[in-house]
Amino acid sequence: MTVDVGAAYPTRVRQALADDALRAALDRATEHLRGRRAQALAGVDATRLRDEAHAVRRYAIEHLPDLLEQLEGNLIANGCQVHWARDAAEALGVVLEIAHQNHVKDVVKSKSMVTEEIGLNDALQRSGIDVVETDLGEFIIQLAGEPPSHIITPVIHKRLEDISEIFQTKLDTPPTDQPAELCDTARRALRSEFLIADMGISGCNFAIAETGTICIVTNEGNGRMVTSLPRVYVAIAGIEKVVRSVEDAVLLWQAASRNATGQDVSVYFSMSSGPRRRGDSDGPDEMHVILIDNGRSRILERRYGDATLCIRCGACINICPVYREIGGHAYGRTPYSGPIGAVITPLLEYDIRPARDLPFASSLCGACRDVCPVKIDLPRLLLDLRSDIVERRAAPIAERVGMRVYSTALRRPAPYRALARLARRLGRLAALLPPLKRWARTREPPRFAAKSFATLWRERGRRPGEGAAE
Repeated sequence: MTVDVGAAYPTRVRQALADDALRAALDRATEHLRGRRAQALAGVDATRLRDEAHAVRRYAIEHLPDLLEQLEGNLIANGCQVHWARDAAEALGVVLEIAHQNHVKDVVKSKSMVTEEIGLNDALQRSGIDVVETDLGEFIIQLAGEPPSHIITPVIHKRLEDISEIFQTKLDTPPTDQPAELCDTARRALRSEFLIADMGISGCNFAIAETGTICIVTNEGNGRMVTSLPRVYVAIAGIEKVVRSVEDAVLLWQAASRNATGQDVSVYFSMSSGPRRRGDSDGPDEMHVILIDNGRSRILERRYGDATLCIRCGACINICPVYREIGGHAYGRTPYSGPIGAVITPLLEYDIRPARDLPFASSLCGACRDVCPVKIDLPRLLLDLRSDIVERRAAPIAERVGMRVYSTALRRPAPYRALARLARRLGRLAALLPPLKRWARTREPPRFAAKSFATLWRERGRRPGEGAAE
């Protein structure tokens, strides 16, 4: 990993921009995903699919309390044990308590952003429990000791030769540039983990209220094995993941698949409604569902509720010109990168300051809004966040002082005219002075007019402030 996710935001960005191999990998992967998405949507009425997906998510969020109550009741009726967690600490406490009660030593996981969000792997390992990611991409970055850099393709920043080197180091395999051989290596390594695991943990793509069903969307068989082979299965779901019906879940499955990986539907759509019943040949002895808030209620209480409509397809990430230049690790330790990450990461935190730079990691070009399958207006949310950062005085003190001086000068005629005269005399040399020097590194400095508007107005025989003749 060339980007230090623990460094300050400007350092992370500089590290990413200095890595030509990283940007080449990002360009290649995101271009491929955008092309597949376009092909998948060309075969359907994309506008209708988008409208219907938006309506499904909007209904779920507007009826969230009732749907969550219905979901809980049906999960319990199905034999599940339901737990509520206000934050990451409570969710981790529930998982560890379940593990200790069942004497769990080995855990297998399906890919889950919410477990990355709460730091589940570290908590399990600190408690002496071995945990293995079974999604191929997550398995690779776990071996590499890195966080994911993309919601859908967590290893998007790695080249084939990088993955081969990781396998050589961690799994003692010979060098290879054949993807099939690397997949076979991972499959063999993971097979034994499935067979010894005491607990399986997954996230949740959709939680169906009317049936009490947890759905996960995958392209590998690992998800179904995680949910059915171990004797204890724990699903962790953000409260916003609830949907009303099976039909709603299937519609969102299609929208997510086409926008995420360019498939009509993903290879697997695993539905779990409870533990093994008498007569069943497989399934867990216990099924636990943890419904976690962790800042989502705060998002809904403010004017950012649209952010909770997200179905985590990653389309906004793949289209974003900023992400394609700096990659996911430049956004920090958050599992959410790109435009949606720049919105939800600051909102999930009680204190916006640690992630205050992320809403500014956008060109506001609007491409993310145009591709979003549930019609989230991400540029508007980013602008609102920027405004909040200023209003809360969360911006760096140097920036606040600089903007205050600048705005004061612009509101007063004498300082404004003095600055204008200085700018005209310096011309483009002004761009060589701080703080414009850094700004001008990647931009063409503007040409200042030889005469001000006030001067031209006087030369034409009118005094400043004099209106046009009627």
